[in-house]
Amino acid sequence: MDIRVLRYFLAVTREESISGAAESLHMTQPTLSRQLMDLEEEIGKKLLIRGNRRITLTEEGMLLRKRAAEIIDLVEKTEAELMAPDEVVSGDICIGGGETDAMSLIARIATDLQRSCPNIRYHLFSGNADDVTERLDKGLLDFGILIEPADMKKYDYIRLPATDTWGLLMPKTSPLAAQPVIRPRDIWDLPVITSRQSLLSNEFSGWLGKDFEKLNIVATYNLVFNASLMVAAGMGYALCLDKLVNTSEESPLCFRPLEPRLEVHLDIVWKKYQVFSGAADRFLKQVQNAFHKEAGAV
Repeated sequence: MDIRVLRYFLAVTREESISGAAESLHMTQPTLSRQLMDLEEEIGKKLLIRGNRRITLTEEGMLLRKRAAEIIDLVEKTEAELMAPDEVVSGDICIGGGETDAMSLIARIATDLQRSCPNIRYHLFSGNADDVTERLDKGLLDFGILIEPADMKKYDYIRLPATDTWGLLMPKTSPLAAQPVIRPRDIWDLPVITSRQSLLSNEFSGWLGKDFEKLNIVATYNLVFNASLMVAAGMGYALCLDKLVNTSEESPLCFRPLEPRLEVHLDIVWKKYQVFSGAADRFLKQVQNAFHKEAGAV
């Protein structure tokens, strides 16, 4: 499967037409059509549905679009690392993480490093632990920020000197807003909006004293901002971490911590035996210097 042809395929999915893609690629329409037909023949699957007005994708085409984008990202990342000049620390550092106030620690390290290495560029990816580890495993990220609990078997890591607190996000008009804390019995019958992170259910089951899946879960999220919109609209109450949503005096929402208190630690992780670019290696040394005494360093 040729990288060049994958770029052609992505251009067609972006433009939703052979003619539009051919124009953007500066090639003739018959040549592009031939390349796409050869790709379908090579794979043995139909990828494109050629309509009168626009091109749409088959199920196999949608899968290839996702994989092709990941492959192109990895190729471009590798090329940038290999072509970076030796005498100057430069290049791209890709960091993924969930929404957490601890990202401010990483931001401070990156800012400090930027003063001595201004040619480093940072690329941030937001997602839950499942999203981040998938991209780490594919080599699309150099580092991930994971909220515990997380499966760490494949990673080296350093625990960050920060904890986040779980609680309930709700409208200020809710009767529960009058309470300083939220106890398990308070949410048993509530419509709950919860994170999609797969390992959290065991953690919350222990806190609840009952199976987490027996809650009235009406929605899940991987970005808490979207969950906050559902809370504001009256859909339910969001289990989330503190300090991520505006709960100031002007906001219609408020946050109340869980009781017994449920706190989580955070780790910066990378693949075992990872071969880093010069930029990523410099960043890791900066992290190690900042947190070298933290438990969990490997």
